[in-house]
Amino acid sequence: MSAPVQLQRSLSLPVISFYGIGTIIGAGIYVLIGKVGGAAGMAMPYAFLLAGVIAAFTALSYAELSSRFPVSAGSAAYIWKAWNRAWPAQVVGALVAITGIVSAATIANGFTGYLALFVQIPDALAITLLIALLTLIALWGINESAMTVMLVTLIEIGGLLFVIYTSLDAPSANSWTAIAAPPHWDALPGLIVGSFLAFYAFIGFEDMVNTAEEVKNPRKVLPRAILIAIGVSTLLYVTVAALAVRTLPVEELAQSEAPLASIVTNAGYSAALIGVISLFAVVNGALVQIIMASRLLYGMAVKGMAPQVLARVNGKTRTPVPATLLIGALILVFALWLPLATLAKLTSFIMLLVFSLVNAALLTIKWRRQPCPPEVMTFPVWVPLAGLLCCLTLMAFALSA
Repeated sequence: MSAPVQLQRSLSLPVISFYGIGTIIGAGIYVLIGKVGGAAGMAMPYAFLLAGVIAAFTALSYAELSSRFPVSAGSAAYIWKAWNRAWPAQVVGALVAITGIVSAATIANGFTGYLALFVQIPDALAITLLIALLTLIALWGINESAMTVMLVTLIEIGGLLFVIYTSLDAPSANSWTAIAAPPHWDALPGLIVGSFLAFYAFIGFEDMVNTAEEVKNPRKVLPRAILIAIGVSTLLYVTVAALAVRTLPVEELAQSEAPLASIVTNAGYSAALIGVISLFAVVNGALVQIIMASRLLYGMAVKGMAPQVLARVNGKTRTPVPATLLIGALILVFALWLPLATLAKLTSFIMLLVFSLVNAALLTIKWRRQPCPPEVMTFPVWVPLAGLLCCLTLMAFALSA
């Protein structure tokens, strides 16, 4: 009997870093900046900064855990290693898979707003064609998928730099003094709700750990890539958010279906270029979610936590075909069923719950002083503790808002 086909280990530090930046940026600033502005108002840059800080603590926990346990099951595997119980690992794995599905559905909904700048077709048809195309790319192969993500990520970053450039000399709707001023106490509820929405835009580092079995030297490369991705993305988010508030009234930004296009148009430039780039960004984010969720199901199936059919890998493409097809079908159902803001809030809440459990898992592992190889990247115990407390606090505010 021949050995089962395994995933191909071929991703380098630059590729996996761009992969992470691509999913973070594609899932956030191009789609949700208007919604965050509607909740946080003038405090929108602070909302992105707060979400980035909260995400950074958990990203450091993921960096250490991915170095300790470089396997495709990601969060589910970390829960298993901490408590050695199948059911909590299965629950977390299912929650992360659902998050990937809902996140890709969120991004697919955002796609229609930018597509409408160029062509008018029914939203349901546009979403269906998009998800079908991305599922085929994900089936093609991890190298092809990752290089597609890397190329589009470069285009995304160029798009954000273009928005920054056009906004610098645009007529100002608000002064820098007002934007930089610390939020008033009565603005705190809106800031927290905005951070809850913005948090959705930072969850890409969780997607990265599910490619661990396809990364070269994952114990060293994957943690570094996570830190690069979260740092670059936070800097770009806060800069664009500040320029958005300076360029447009918050009410106008909140009502836009293509917020970055509105910023560029208000600055006196054509929306065509940023509209095309935004389409690429949205597509990129959805593709990464399909890859992440399918690899997660594959990793769980290999460990006996999901049906064995999901562990099948095609001998030619070296991709988990049944898992990828299942994820594509579920994304389509959610994308056609729920609106954008609802999808984003649902994603944020589920991921905050998962991140709380993952931080608690690392705390447990450190408390037990579980041994690890010398090349593993480690952080002080206060890092997962801060991550856990931040996630629980943001969840509590979101529930009470």
